[in-house]
Amino acid sequence: MLLLLLGIIVLHVAVLVLLFVSTIVSQWIEGNGHTMDLWQNCSTSSMGSVRHCLLSSTNEWLQSVQATMILSIIFSVLSLFLFFYQLFTITKGGRFYLTGIFQILAGLCVMSAASIYTVKHTEWHTNYTGYTYGFTYILAWVAFPLALLSGFIYVILRKRD
Repeated sequence: MLLLLLGIIVLHVAVLVLLFVSTIVSQWIEGNGHTMDLWQNCSTSSMGSVRHCLLSSTNEWLQSVQATMILSIIFSVLSLFLFFYQLFTITKGGRFYLTGIFQILAGLCVMSAASIYTVKHTEWHTNYTGYTYGFTYILAWVAFPLALLSGFIYVILRKRD
């Protein structure tokens, strides 16, 4: 039972790390000396020594992506705290429904954010060609199934002594 709890906690912390990195790091779109993310657009000079960053656009869709990524982090952190709280308070045989629901909500929020970004990012930078999705965009998509998986594990999990 101890190994199962440790594995669940490691999975949850891994999801949290993925969510934090994908929200903070500036690599959602990259190419030709430019990087773009949820918060800023950066470009590197031709010499490669000077990096210029501007704030991201104020489009409504981008603000919704920012908000849902932040909500996914909040839901995941709440889920982790609820898990530890329920671990010591629920009776034997009880299930971690509340913890699982918050973790599933975190997964759905990150899925919504990545989906909106996938559909709408072309409106943001229509004149750029040769750009690819960056590693943080991919990390957001990786966090989605892992968050859902850990949420379903929490729902199925029963407390034992």
